[in-house]
Amino acid sequence: MNPRTPRRPILAIAKSILAAGCIAALALSGGCGKEASGPPGSGPTKVRIGYLGLTCEAAMFAAYENGYYKEEGLDVEFVKTDWDSLRDGLGLGRFDANYHLIMYLLKPIEKGLDVKLTGGIHSGCLRLQAGAKSDIKSVADMKGKRIGVPTALGSPPFLFSSRVLKAAGMDPAKDVEWVAMAPDVLGLALDNGQIDAVCDAEPIGTILLSQNKVRTIADSAVDEPYNGEYCCAVVVSGNLARKDPATAAKVTRALLKGAAWVDLNPTAAAKLSVEKKYVASSVEVNAQAISKLKYTPGVARCRESVLLASKEMKEIGLLGSTTDPTELAKNAWQDLDGVTDEWLKGLKIEKVAGGGPPPPMAPDRLAALFASAKDFRFMCDNCESGGDLCGQ
Repeated sequence: MNPRTPRRPILAIAKSILAAGCIAALALSGGCGKEASGPPGSGPTKVRIGYLGLTCEAAMFAAYENGYYKEEGLDVEFVKTDWDSLRDGLGLGRFDANYHLIMYLLKPIEKGLDVKLTGGIHSGCLRLQAGAKSDIKSVADMKGKRIGVPTALGSPPFLFSSRVLKAAGMDPAKDVEWVAMAPDVLGLALDNGQIDAVCDAEPIGTILLSQNKVRTIADSAVDEPYNGEYCCAVVVSGNLARKDPATAAKVTRALLKGAAWVDLNPTAAAKLSVEKKYVASSVEVNAQAISKLKYTPGVARCRESVLLASKEMKEIGLLGSTTDPTELAKNAWQDLDGVTDEWLKGLKIEKVAGGGPPPPMAPDRLAALFASAKDFRFMCDNCESGGDLCGQ
């Protein structure tokens, strides 16, 4: 499949979300997926993992190259795909696992998408920023303003900012005007006065800051309670979770161990992803992007993140009026044997010489670095919503 995801209009996003219920219905009635496990004694269990070629997928690549899947008795096949095919393929059992954005999955799960979240991978990459020339100094000042959204409503930056506005006593549907546009024109739109603020993900936020175009009003990596929540979590097909939970647990453990390795070795992870051709980027660019995320794998905190996201999405009207957010979170999550925080605490991760965090970079140099990465598709949050940073 073409690794680039074309930019999609808001209507297409809405249609894909609504279609998730129909797709899930097919999966629940039998679907077309095959069980991951082979017969007893037949050798390693074959597992298909869908991937997009993004920086934030470093943990799944590290798990493969470091042999973590093999340690769990798995024979992994990576299948490159696009966002819609990945999500829908997981629901139908065409893929067995990936890790995905929690807030992006909850609405489709509400509609019947047949997947389960099983463990947290990373957190912290979303921002709400005011134009530097605007009079916005706090979240309360956002009332009545126009907020630029990367590509379409429904993206993680939009969901995060809606939660921030709601927490400040505003109605995100009525008290602000959302303006969807391509990520690479957000700065120009601020300059031209078309919008007053932006919601975005890293590294867009850092780039706009380095260009003196914005000031940060809310940051998911810093501000409570968002700084304690997971952005991406391991997701397995419902078919695998029901019929072979032992294999689901093996995949989850391998991915969580991969995340722990990336946390300790971000530069090495960036190099691995580029040199093994999982990601089209330079090592320097990839290392800076990975350093913007917090790879701290966890189980209990991720389960709590799913519940909190469900409750806040309900409060701001992004879930159905009859949906019980507690039940939705319960349905979205599955505990697995051997996948615990206690197990994570006992992991021994190798530290690669020279593989730690990249050296700090001046904002202007960082902006120039990302601007020159013509083939670099940055992170889940932007690519998920149909955009990329090429030419940013």
